[in-house]
Amino acid sequence: MNLKRKTARTLKWSMVDRVATQVLYAVTGIVLARQLSTEDFGLVGAMLIFQAFASLIVDSGFSRALVQRKTNTRLGYSTVLWFNLGAAVVLYAVLFVCAPLVAACFQHDARLIPLSRVMFLSLIINASAIVQINRLNKAMDVRLVALANSLGLVVGGVVGIALALTGFGAWAIVWQTLVIGIVKSVVLWVSTRWRPLWRFSWSVLRSYFGIGSRMMFSSFLNVVFQNIYSFVIGNQVGLSSLGYYSQSDKWSKMGVASISQVLTSSFLPTLSAVQDQPERYRRLMSKMNRFTAYLLFPATLGLAAMATPIFHALFGTKWDPSIFLFQLLLVRGVFTVLNALYTNYLLGVGQSNAIVKVEIVQDTAALLALVITFPLMGETRPDDPVYGLRLMLYGQLAASMLTWAVSLVMTVRLTGVGVWSFCRDMAPYLAETLLIIPLMLIVGAHCPNAWMALAAEALVAVGVYVGLNAVFGSQIQREVLQRR
Repeated sequence: MNLKRKTARTLKWSMVDRVATQVLYAVTGIVLARQLSTEDFGLVGAMLIFQAFASLIVDSGFSRALVQRKTNTRLGYSTVLWFNLGAAVVLYAVLFVCAPLVAACFQHDARLIPLSRVMFLSLIINASAIVQINRLNKAMDVRLVALANSLGLVVGGVVGIALALTGFGAWAIVWQTLVIGIVKSVVLWVSTRWRPLWRFSWSVLRSYFGIGSRMMFSSFLNVVFQNIYSFVIGNQVGLSSLGYYSQSDKWSKMGVASISQVLTSSFLPTLSAVQDQPERYRRLMSKMNRFTAYLLFPATLGLAAMATPIFHALFGTKWDPSIFLFQLLLVRGVFTVLNALYTNYLLGVGQSNAIVKVEIVQDTAALLALVITFPLMGETRPDDPVYGLRLMLYGQLAASMLTWAVSLVMTVRLTGVGVWSFCRDMAPYLAETLLIIPLMLIVGAHCPNAWMALAAEALVAVGVYVGLNAVFGSQIQREVLQRR
């Protein structure tokens, strides 16, 4: 019961964190999307590619290893913290010197040199908070993390919006990123009593290396294929097309990444606590399957159905080429979240080798799809400047579906939970969502403007979905609605 209460509390605060984050992020994003050009977003998207790889090296998989291990020492946390900070400083120095090479990758756009030299300071700032966040996640106490994230987004949003309104262009997003990181880190360090030892232990670091190295390799492959699209688009097609893609990717991730992060922060500590109790582990898996399906299918597929009124209500018609890309990315996101869920199951029982194998399958399939669609990426139509990008995303959707199938088979084999159990847990929520989507579209088509269509479709979706689950006696919904 204590573990159940901790899990429920963690889920609640994880959801509060993600909802607050996305609302604040959305408010800022709407203003920036209206004020900045597609090229401004393309410039930031180009820098984020390099930042993603650098952040991965800074972490090196040790954060996942800290959460997976049943107990950690103060020396262990301290060692990982000093490693994170040292790696961040070294990488920032390298990226500072290599800033002209960053610009050379994107048609020698010199604007990227000063922008990247400031943007990459966020590596050091964010590195200072990694261990604090993981300590709180491990203790299943994410309330402070939620507060730090929200305060950071509020202050950073104010700075970003002020700079955008006064004509600073891409610099508005750069300074917003730095301020968010600074505020979050300060809040975490001021509000917690934990302080690191002034010691570093190679032997302790090596003890995390088994899980950490395999998770880093898996994450490295994942980051490669999350960012290779942006790199190829910016390098071959242009920063304007990259801006359209970045917008669709950013807004789709608001739903997909939020659900995935909630599952990771909430489920993995719970699973690791019962990793030596197989029957209890399988029962938890079943409940997590149902909870994931309850949130995932209506959130992702429902947002995809509302894509047009969402974009028109928030941005007018400026970002219309991004709408279909947004929808495709959301559908692909369903398989992304399910793969993240299965990764938790495998990591919870220490099967990091299996995770690497799944990642290799995913990246091989994604690379093959990218090679096939690469010659078509620059294709345009008179009414569709991103036609080639659509074709690329169709290929990536097929690759994600294949990876999901392989990941499911691997999870079934290593956990002893049958395929039928996964289907039984998830199918009802998928069926309900597919039933509701046509109703949403019919209602939206009869509304006179985008805001009314958005409100009507959302009300229909929530009302019918909650009603159906009440009629069919969904235990997951009862528990969600009864949480305090």
